[in-house]
Amino acid sequence: MNGLISLAGPLALLLGLGMALGLADRRNFSLRWLAVAALLVAINDVLLTRCYGLLPDVIGGEWNWQGKIAAFAATIMIAALPAFGFRRTGLTLAQVPGSLKASVSVAVAYCAIFIVIGLLFPDEKASAEDIAFQLTMPGLEEEPFYRGTLLFALDQAFRRRKQLLGVDWGWGAVLSCLLFGMAHAFGYSDGSFSFDAITMALTGVPSGIAIWLRLRTGSLLLPILLHNFGNAFSFLA
Repeated sequence: MNGLISLAGPLALLLGLGMALGLADRRNFSLRWLAVAALLVAINDVLLTRCYGLLPDVIGGEWNWQGKIAAFAATIMIAALPAFGFRRTGLTLAQVPGSLKASVSVAVAYCAIFIVIGLLFPDEKASAEDIAFQLTMPGLEEEPFYRGTLLFALDQAFRRRKQLLGVDWGWGAVLSCLLFGMAHAFGYSDGSFSFDAITMALTGVPSGIAIWLRLRTGSLLLPILLHNFGNAFSFLA
């Protein structure tokens, strides 16, 4: 039950804000794709939580390997659908010509943010499993979902674009960042809600950088690599 209530927060944000944005610009809005985005969020949450604890954890370990792997597999299957497509969701190694040179300074800034965070908030001594998980699962699961299939669905829901810093931004990018932040900062347990504004900021800002890299390069390769570096650095520092 706690998991379902926790899911209600991101869905309320997505559907409430999404409908408001859509009604303000109806010609560039698709309610069907907004509903698809909401369904993607729900599927991702169900799989990450092993159907809210109803499914046994057959992999085990201190970290959520099974939930992450299941959610990643679902994202890949969704990206393979004709309505999505691997290239259109960024699941390609091909980079937009000339984009890597433009992305170097942004990638360095992304790493610098996590180096500072890691130095300010170091974790306790890490186990081999801690490092293995952080070097793989966060980026492999979260980037293809939030900056891949979910971003694609939201960009189809909100088609108006504004060019800034060399890429075309839409409301989908903003909503994707907010949902990513909510996934880390919002929760429900023991009859009360929790929200950590600092966590929201520390996840939302790097999320925006990752979206820029995804849009600029046309690929999730850099966001995945940088995401895993950021998560693992605090354990390795």
